[in-house]
Amino acid sequence: MDRNPSPPCSDAEEEEGDAVGNTVYSKHWLFSVLTRLIEVIAPAEPDPAASPEGARTELDEEMENDICKVWDMSMDEDVALFLQEFNAPDIFMGVFAKSKCPRLTEICVGILGNMACFQDICMSISKDENLGQVLLQRLCDSDSPTLLETSRLLLTCLSQPEVANIWVERIRENPSVYDCVCFIMSSSTNVDLLVKVGEVVDKLFDLDEELMLNWIKNGTCQSVGPSVDDSPEELPDFKIVPCILEAAKQVRSDNPEGLDVYMHILQLLTTVDEGIQAIVQAPDGGKETWSLLYDLVCQELCQPDDPPIIVQEQKTVLASILSVLSAMFASQTEQEYTRMRKNMPLIGSLIRILQYMEGCGKRALDNSKESKQEETERTEINEEDFHLKILKDICCELLSNMLQELTKENTLEGLHQGHLNEQTCSCAFQNLLPLYFASVESFLEVLREADQTLADNLEKRFPSLKVHT
Repeated sequence: MDRNPSPPCSDAEEEEGDAVGNTVYSKHWLFSVLTRLIEVIAPAEPDPAASPEGARTELDEEMENDICKVWDMSMDEDVALFLQEFNAPDIFMGVFAKSKCPRLTEICVGILGNMACFQDICMSISKDENLGQVLLQRLCDSDSPTLLETSRLLLTCLSQPEVANIWVERIRENPSVYDCVCFIMSSSTNVDLLVKVGEVVDKLFDLDEELMLNWIKNGTCQSVGPSVDDSPEELPDFKIVPCILEAAKQVRSDNPEGLDVYMHILQLLTTVDEGIQAIVQAPDGGKETWSLLYDLVCQELCQPDDPPIIVQEQKTVLASILSVLSAMFASQTEQEYTRMRKNMPLIGSLIRILQYMEGCGKRALDNSKESKQEETERTEINEEDFHLKILKDICCELLSNMLQELTKENTLEGLHQGHLNEQTCSCAFQNLLPLYFASVESFLEVLREADQTLADNLEKRFPSLKVHT
């Protein structure tokens, strides 16, 4: 069904006190649905619609409509509290243990996800060790909608500081979570699921470096893993980096936010030496990672036909990508894919990003002049955009390292391809000086061999360089 039915309201004629909290929803109706739910998983008499194992595999239409209404209603705090008082989580535990109906499992996890949005209920759900373990087991489910709702529930809990550590510790002690998450990232084609799982991994790595290190080092499959029809009998030894790359490839075209998430996961990996080594010491030496990120920067993001303001929209994903490229370039200068003759377009893209940031800065300044009244708020935000500053710093660091590696032949090729000219070099120098003076000076010496006139013109624009030559 495309959308859940509208939740029911209590009739005016119904006896006073039937409403749930301050809502118009009926307590009696909710009781009846939950009671019927208990009967579904523990019928008094054998059900002719049940499977040979004795459990229903499909919901009848009326029950599905009603439980979906409860799902919608559970977004209201009064309803969520009422469900908590009625021990709905325990009922759902019974569903997870006995139900063979994927749709029913999905809905029950979804209701718990809505209930967990409220702090006290989230605390109660999180402290229930049995429920916590059962929910983590749902990550090995073969049903994508159930996996999506389970991931949403986990992300909700991990986003609440009061209970986040409970879940981090629980996941750290449960090795099957790693296998299930890697299996999803490496094999799923469901973009919504991949994005949500990515958000869970991103949050976990951000919260706990020890867990991230464990997952980086984890290369052996210890659990049976998800049970799906087309899965191999034995799952491969999952490595975290190839799984992240596979998921990123799936989401890159359809979901920019999802791509941002997976690029940030890669960036988090590079904050520890073990993460960088996991990337560059892969069987291909990191070539697949470099190729994907290179292609994103040079072919998809911040392109010549984009308006400069695009850098505002793409600043976080660009910062993550360039941070990973910078870490790889610094650690793997001997790899074939980092040879400068293959990376002149990347230098051109880095300079274009800096040019677009300058355009955004000028636009922000013009806007601040036009509206003096909002100067104390808007102008400060525009002038000191935290994420843009991070992007500029990362971009300059990578550009300076690459410029130092250029030979005369590389530079001639860059001039011929249009990646290097007086305008682009001026932009690069303007942003790199004075912090990266040595890099600029080194590049200028090579440039003088390739194009004396251009080098002289740049020296005139930047007198500090001429003094030192």
